[in-house]
Amino acid sequence: DPAERAELVAAFKKFAAGCEERSQRVLPHVSTVDAARDMDLLRAVLGDEKLTYVGASYGTLLGATYADLFPDRVGRLVLDGAMDPTRSAIDLNRDQTAGFETAFTSFAVDCAKQPDCPLGKGGPEAVGARLKEFFRKVDAQPVPTGEADRPLGEALATTGVIAALYDESAWPQLREALTSAMNGDGAGLLSLADGYYERGEDGKYANLMFANAAVNCLDQPPAFKDPAAVDAALPSFRKASPVFGAGLAWAALNCAYWPVEATGQAEKLTAKGAPPIVVVGTTRDPATPYKWAQALAGQLDSGTLLTYDGDGHTAYGRGSDCIDTAINRYLLEGKAPEDGKKC
Repeated sequence: DPAERAELVAAFKKFAAGCEERSQRVLPHVSTVDAARDMDLLRAVLGDEKLTYVGASYGTLLGATYADLFPDRVGRLVLDGAMDPTRSAIDLNRDQTAGFETAFTSFAVDCAKQPDCPLGKGGPEAVGARLKEFFRKVDAQPVPTGEADRPLGEALATTGVIAALYDESAWPQLREALTSAMNGDGAGLLSLADGYYERGEDGKYANLMFANAAVNCLDQPPAFKDPAAVDAALPSFRKASPVFGAGLAWAALNCAYWPVEATGQAEKLTAKGAPPIVVVGTTRDPATPYKWAQALAGQLDSGTLLTYDGDGHTAYGRGSDCIDTAINRYLLEGKAPEDGKKC
């Protein structure tokens, strides 16, 4: 829809202008390389000869960047829910889109087995089609949430679903929230979306999403330069995820209007000379697809891959004794798990 497209572009421009107005001096200096160098200063101030570090999600890119810059200062590094530093911005977004489809498929299979599944029975395609239809309906007619000025439209509903895919323990909550929304009460999905965006009861937001954009837009050239580029990529995003593809493709336009030019690019990180670095991947991770962990472990000269066959984002401290024991032994005793170990 041209009007919705214009509204989205205006929102991205407003967001970029607001960041420039409030943080102009710091914006050119928040790249992952800058943060890794800051981390080394902290190591030195603390008097540690080597850095011991557990990084999750984006923190894996930060840890791998540190190791590549300072391989001789690496102690025991765990990179859980790994990113692949060789992937371009558009590939990262498209890969992640496929990751959310993988996670949704896992949820859909489980949901169809439950007596309270609001998306009905059948395979993942049928369940996904019903979710898409729900998104279409709330886009046309947002659902009340109990907050007069915050009805549940397609964007917030999608974010609420995505938020629950990060942790399989949230699946029952997602089923309940979807059931309520389909019956005219969007409060449950709104709550999930607010948690994802770290919105407080006072209506104010933590800076996680803002900082994430500032870092990403500096680390690599934008995934898309304009709406026409998004249009061209839509088929591949829809193929990656029939449920989330279009929305996530348009979300990847956010860096197109950023006020600071990117200073980094996609590149291989090897950390040559570093001691063993443990890279952890979850097979059905929505946000950091498993193939990224495989790729990073293969790039790092001393990378060792630890696999969790399961759902959710990251693995350490999320209920797998096998994963936790392997990582704790490495952190406490320095004994890295055998490359390729699976839990």
